[in-house]
Amino acid sequence: MNLNGKVAIVTGATGGIGFGVAKRLGKDGFTVILNGIEDDKGAERVAELKAEGITAEYFGFDVTDEEAVNTNIKAIGEKYGKINVLVNNAGGLGGRSRFEEMTTEFYRGVMALNLDSTFFASRAAIPYLKKAEGASIINYSSNAGWTAGGPGAGIYGTSKAAVHAITRALAKDLAEYGIRVNAVSPGTIDTPFHSQIKSTKPEVFASWKNNILLGRLGQPEDVASVVSFLASDDSAFITAETIQIGGGQALGI
Repeated sequence: MNLNGKVAIVTGATGGIGFGVAKRLGKDGFTVILNGIEDDKGAERVAELKAEGITAEYFGFDVTDEEAVNTNIKAIGEKYGKINVLVNNAGGLGGRSRFEEMTTEFYRGVMALNLDSTFFASRAAIPYLKKAEGASIINYSSNAGWTAGGPGAGIYGTSKAAVHAITRALAKDLAEYGIRVNAVSPGTIDTPFHSQIKSTKPEVFASWKNNILLGRLGQPEDVASVVSFLASDDSAFITAETIQIGGGQALGI
């Protein structure tokens, strides 16, 4: 194991976009630390990466659990001596609820999944990001952060707008240490995230591309290539930005 190489943590990396990002960073030469809550799947994913010559390791913990985040990211930082890149990929819709019927538990759950997780992981990683040259944090916003989400997804949109704001706030806070903080905002990406509607209403799923200027759904690799850029020295003068990766979906048609 090359402990002198660059180290990247990708949360929520056992499937979908997260795994695509982990694979790309591994091919870029990073030692990749995959996080998730499905340990069997984590082991499978690490084996897949190792089969491609990528140095990878899995740490299973819930990113909404403050103590678990602190303990595990500290363990990673101490083991490798530094963290070069933190990719706060974990997050999600968390379900749908209109505000009138929304329980406080649901509200707090969605905010925890998207905002608390970003805060907890970033805070825990900062001491180790300081030890790396050209370190960066990459967060995940969403088009819903601007549109406020569709029916029942209002609190998801609210949480992602908060991620956009905390990205800029962290960038201000960490600039003096040379740590850059940016975000990506994926549009409709063809992943298992959409498996239910894909299987039950394939015609609806197929129609989504009609609202995308480039006429197709995104793939995990489309996000991974932008994350790769933001993690590299090629983006050394970019911080506090959120990059839309939606094929022009944000503009509508």
